[in-house]
Amino acid sequence: MTRPRLRHLAFVVQDAKRMAAFYCEQFGMELFHTDPDGSHFVTDGYLNLALIQQQLDGDVATGFNHFGFQVSEIPPIAEKLAEAGVPRPVLRGGDRPFAEYRAIDPEGNWFDLSEHGFLPPGLAE
Repeated sequence: MTRPRLRHLAFVVQDAKRMAAFYCEQFGMELFHTDPDGSHFVTDGYLNLALIQQQLDGDVATGFNHFGFQVSEIPPIAEKLAEAGVPRPVLRGGDRPFAEYRAIDPEGNWFDLSEHGFLPPGLAE
């Protein structure tokens, strides 16, 4: 891979199960992961769409949340981001195996970085 590739989009939704069913039924996407919080992850085999279940006790509104790039190596990208004046990416917490690092652009939009990609094991990257 010579340049980062956009491979992941994430939206906070009110009913992740219903939204996943919609994308699977209407566009032939496949459900490949469900989080304990009810978030659903679907794919078309290339792009991963995260449907993050909105939490009533949370402060994150519905709508676009973040996107993610698959990259060959994190360190050179982290260095370029630091040189561009934004914070270095930080290791993501939690148990989601889809992205290793979280970063922000100059206007504060979140994006993920992953060396292994955003699709589940066994699906071609």
